[in-house]
Amino acid sequence: MPSTDHSLAEFGYRQELHRSLGRYASFAAGFSFISVLTTVFQFFAFGYAFGGPVFFWAWPAVLVGQLLVAACFAELAARYPISGAVYQWSSRLSNVTFGWFAGWIMVIGQIVVVAAAALALQMVLPAIWSGFQLVGSDPAVTSTDGAANAAVLGVLLLALTTVVNIVDNRVMSMINRVGVTAEIIGAVLIVVLLLTHSKRSPGITFHTEGAASSGLLGALLVGSFTAAYVMIGFDSAGEMSEETHNPRRTAPRTILTALGAAGLLGGLVILGGLLAAPSLTDGHLGVDGLSYVLTSRLGDGVGKVLLADVVVAIAVATLAIQTAACRMLFSMARDGQLPFSRRLAHVNPRTGMPSAPAVVVGVLAAALLLLNFASPDAFLAIGTTCIVMLYLAYAMVTGPLLVRRLRGEFSSRGTDETGGRLFSLGRWGIPVNALALLYGLAMTVNLAWPRAAVYDPAGGHWYFQWFTVLFLAATLLAGAGYRAYRRTSEAGSPVPEPAVQEAAV
Repeated sequence: MPSTDHSLAEFGYRQELHRSLGRYASFAAGFSFISVLTTVFQFFAFGYAFGGPVFFWAWPAVLVGQLLVAACFAELAARYPISGAVYQWSSRLSNVTFGWFAGWIMVIGQIVVVAAAALALQMVLPAIWSGFQLVGSDPAVTSTDGAANAAVLGVLLLALTTVVNIVDNRVMSMINRVGVTAEIIGAVLIVVLLLTHSKRSPGITFHTEGAASSGLLGALLVGSFTAAYVMIGFDSAGEMSEETHNPRRTAPRTILTALGAAGLLGGLVILGGLLAAPSLTDGHLGVDGLSYVLTSRLGDGVGKVLLADVVVAIAVATLAIQTAACRMLFSMARDGQLPFSRRLAHVNPRTGMPSAPAVVVGVLAAALLLLNFASPDAFLAIGTTCIVMLYLAYAMVTGPLLVRRLRGEFSSRGTDETGGRLFSLGRWGIPVNALALLYGLAMTVNLAWPRAAVYDPAGGHWYFQWFTVLFLAATLLAGAGYRAYRRTSEAGSPVPEPAVQEAAV
């Protein structure tokens, strides 16, 4: 049964989702979206191919930048513990229209992230057993066979995660917690084993040999794609606020700890891979990535056991990302801001889950996977597009928040459910917020820049080179078209504005 918690009343909402998540479950929501093993294994080869060993240093740079953003989000999670975090925060800090576009960009980006995460199975399953190569014989994601097989495996995974996202939030949370625990244990084991099998010193991270990019700056800018893709989704703890006990106290802390833990573990996994790789120049590291390092240095037995743990991490990450997208759709639909809002906002009173959003996200993500049948380059295009959209959506929160701070309209006062002070940056708020916004905008431009060498290495596919820009433009145009249609259709019978008025904090 739904909780009798009435904390949502001040925001104009009823408690419909079941409030059953504790602190570890909240942490797991953010950590599993980030999913170090999923994303590092998925993008390590790309980062190394373009940056060489020096691409490692893009990791701490991105971690610092994302911690700035996470600190701002932690403040907002304490003041607005509502599902659909980015949409709700942006709307309340600016206006309904601006917030709607932030939510629209975020939810489309999340759907693309779901597809990209599901594709990661191709980096691992065929390395465990060749029988998982269901299409053709070449498992490399850059090959036609590998790209098609990735789509098939991804669709199968999406079918599974969609069912879990319909069943019950307690089942979803249990799977998430178990998966995150397994991922953390696996990541620690991988780090320890790789570091104890090192062949070279950490000084290798200052070398640029083998980098495809010209110059150190170019290597770091493109190499930062790996870190940028990994360290997103920490806001998921905020997305699950309506299902979390004491969210004003819990969510801010789990947002920061999830990102901090993922940043530390991911950096050590990358460093371990570079130090333990059999060779830095034989070409394997830039194609097969960490799967090659594990199986070649630790042996097929231990290596494949650890790869099986990576498979668990990929499945749980896909589930968590889909859940976050579902909560965003639910939150926007509850305000009547999407087509078929009534259906999308319906919560099954028995399971405490909004079922329709799970089906919508699963079907749309599966449709995106079909691009992989068109070209192997779709893998990178899909992955980078989702990062850009989330970075832009984040900037649409940190931007209005900075404006509110400069006007003196953002309060640091208030107490959480236990009577303690709300998380606050205090006098550091403006500088941290300003740096977070600048970092987010700079990374958005860096990631979206149509580099032919990155997005269309084979040549002849201009639409892949410009895929991210074109997809973002299409998203904005579709959103603007829907908003215009909605205003026209409601002209004769206006409806109340959604419940996003400023709440006292």
